[in-house]
Amino acid sequence: MVKSVFWPATLAMVDAIAKILLVAGVAGLLIRKKVLTQEHIKGLSEATVKVFLPCLTFSVILKQFHPYQTPNWWVLPVIGFVFPIVFMGVTALFYIPQVKQNMNKYPVASLQNVGYLVLPIGEILYHGEFAQFAVYVFLLILGFNIALWTVGKLMISYQAGKTEIKLAEMITPPFVANVLGILIVLLKTGRYVPNLILEPVSILGQAAVPLGMFILGATLGAVDFRRLPRWVDVVKLSLVKYVLMPATAMGLLILTGLRWSNPLLADVLLIESTAAPAANLIVIVKKYGGNQQLVGSLMLIMYFEAILMMPLWLGIWRVI
Repeated sequence: MVKSVFWPATLAMVDAIAKILLVAGVAGLLIRKKVLTQEHIKGLSEATVKVFLPCLTFSVILKQFHPYQTPNWWVLPVIGFVFPIVFMGVTALFYIPQVKQNMNKYPVASLQNVGYLVLPIGEILYHGEFAQFAVYVFLLILGFNIALWTVGKLMISYQAGKTEIKLAEMITPPFVANVLGILIVLLKTGRYVPNLILEPVSILGQAAVPLGMFILGATLGAVDFRRLPRWVDVVKLSLVKYVLMPATAMGLLILTGLRWSNPLLADVLLIESTAAPAANLIVIVKKYGGNQQLVGSLMLIMYFEAILMMPLWLGIWRVI
């Protein structure tokens, strides 16, 4: 039974991460050969955060968010928001007493790649139920994006020596688009948004994912392997990301009985808890500042770890 889950999930992970690494190689080569500069990548990041990601978020919510078709739908966005926030706090415990100085590391351990790495696994392992699998993932993303673009943004862009933290810095264009889109759907006013506006917004949004991958690739490809993160940081963050988060999720799913009452949703939540760091963390660092070398090198290591850890936890989940 473990093999029937482990190998398909592993192959799906290898395929998804190989695409990222291929983009990383191409983008990194373009940077190193000076065909593109870091200023170009920063400009792409600006456009992605201010235009393409808000357009993607807004159009997807208006087209795919159907709350009244899923009973208790609101629970999943709450989980998507609360779970990573809680584990940012858990990660902070490993850095006492220098909690503030190490804030830019916490999101790498607690904010996962909710969609891009999870959906390919779902398509392979849950082919007959993939439509419902994707609905659950989308609802989680609603809450997760708020966590990513508020608290996550504040922490990942934190730089040593900064003395003041402004809550206003958590108001970002993707966050505004997320909240606006949800409100429009909940108030049932979406019919007043004409296709003449929604379709161009949707077209612009389609550029967000490939641009995000390219920015991630350019940053990972430009990582200086002579300045890798401290092994103690890798161990701490990996312990949170690939041990504590999935173990906690597994325990809660068993204790609440969700594993038996809704096995598909339980599998989605377990897989999400094991996913590699969110690709948009790099986009945020590029746009709002931060330690690009540290974040990029940590993410590169943790993406390689995900190839083993994601299918391993799913295999364990299936046999216990």
